[in-house]
Amino acid sequence: MTDLNHVVLIGRLTRDLGTDERSFAYTQNGTARANISIAVNRSRKSGDQWIDEVSYFDVTIWGRAAENLKPYLTKGKQIAVDGYLKQDRWEKDGMKNSKVVVVADTVHLLGGRGEPNSEGGYSQNFGAPRFQPRPQPQSYQSQGADSSYAEPSEGFPEDIPF
Repeated sequence: MTDLNHVVLIGRLTRDLGTDERSFAYTQNGTARANISIAVNRSRKSGDQWIDEVSYFDVTIWGRAAENLKPYLTKGKQIAVDGYLKQDRWEKDGMKNSKVVVVADTVHLLGGRGEPNSEGGYSQNFGAPRFQPRPQPQSYQSQGADSSYAEPSEGFPEDIPF
């Protein structure tokens, strides 16, 4: 019988990727490795009050995924990690040490870091271009037509670019 080792986490990055060699590097055979840390918030009820708890997890991303995600993994970015747990063991100065890390099979970028705006809320900047309809030439509107049959000034253009 095979045991199950599967973990799914959603959290925010605690630091930028690539700030030092320990966070992003290539192995001797040329495989990319990214080490990140995410903070996962959890709320639990204690009596009649809600208490927020934060847990920090180290995550390792390998290969092309590490290379492709490198420019997007910045502090505060929310991500989802699907992977498995791996225990690293070593001995240093006669002391036995161990550490459990999450090895990512897939990583999904979920959202941007919220930036405070003037209204006191947070705005999201996902880096994706915003859709703007193409301006319609004036020749499409007939000169003497009844205004009830004119194309609306708002709404979707006839040619959607996707």
